[in-house]
Amino acid sequence: MATMHNRRRPQRKKNYAQQARPALSMDNEFHMAGGETENSYSNNSRLQRKALLNTKPVLRKAVSDLCTGAFNKTLVIGDLGCSSGPNTFIFVSEVIDTMRGRPLELQFFLNDLPGNDFNHIFRSFVQFKESITEEHKGETLPPFYIAGLPGSYYTRLFPCQSVHLFHSSYCLHWRSAVPDGLDVTATVYLNKGNIYIEKSTPLSVVKLYQEQFQNDFSHFLKLRHEELVCGGQMVLTFLGRKKEDVYKGDLNHLCGLLARSIRSLVDKALVEEKKLDAFNLPVYGPSLDEVKTVVKQSELFDINHIKLFESNWDPYDDTGGDVAEHSIKVA
Repeated sequence: MATMHNRRRPQRKKNYAQQARPALSMDNEFHMAGGETENSYSNNSRLQRKALLNTKPVLRKAVSDLCTGAFNKTLVIGDLGCSSGPNTFIFVSEVIDTMRGRPLELQFFLNDLPGNDFNHIFRSFVQFKESITEEHKGETLPPFYIAGLPGSYYTRLFPCQSVHLFHSSYCLHWRSAVPDGLDVTATVYLNKGNIYIEKSTPLSVVKLYQEQFQNDFSHFLKLRHEELVCGGQMVLTFLGRKKEDVYKGDLNHLCGLLARSIRSLVDKALVEEKKLDAFNLPVYGPSLDEVKTVVKQSELFDINHIKLFESNWDPYDDTGGDVAEHSIKVA
């Protein structure tokens, strides 16, 4: 988890809005399972809920810091990778609660890929509004407005200098695409039998994943820097790893279990082996140092707070607190 604020803009301005980026096939094909069925994201996202609850104090601090700036009477807030279900409104509720009694209006933009179940969000909004009004009965809540914003956060989403706060939780470990050379169109399988980084993954493949993370995250920071007002804030939470060893992380273990499950289907002749060999997940779990290095090299943001915490992988087991913490302030 990291919070950052926009640095003062240099006099020489670059127009990043005009820089083209190739369309990504996963933009229109990838999304969480919608609705409220047994297999929906809405009913299988307790781990993500834990992360949201863990980061409440940091989010409150970032929102409060915004109130000290000389901003207009309307705060524009973007939730990147909002998905759908009850978790979507935890963030919204926390911001509204923090802004109680302040003479401000709040404009929320809930962003996710076009295939996201935005209709489910909109259907839930009326109930959410009634619930939060009843919860704070007798108190003055700021007027708030919610809009859906389909699109990849690896593209421009907002006009220049129009957003005050960006939030993203459990999303930025997803890459914009599978690293070049590992996609299903490749003629040579460089990571045979694996779908992410495992012990048998060659160092050359590890390098491809690391470069994809560095390029994606750098591009993400550049885009958000253009969209944020000067002094704007970002609160980002995503899967990472405790150790610098790229082969040792929770994401490696999780993907390894999934790969073994697919291998069992190959052994039963239910899945072609070449399909497993050609399949690689567009994810990467960075270390703290990797995150800080990209932010520092971008020279666009200062890190206010960065913290590594661990949650129990059992979604119904709330034991297991923080295992490591690191806070920094960059001048």
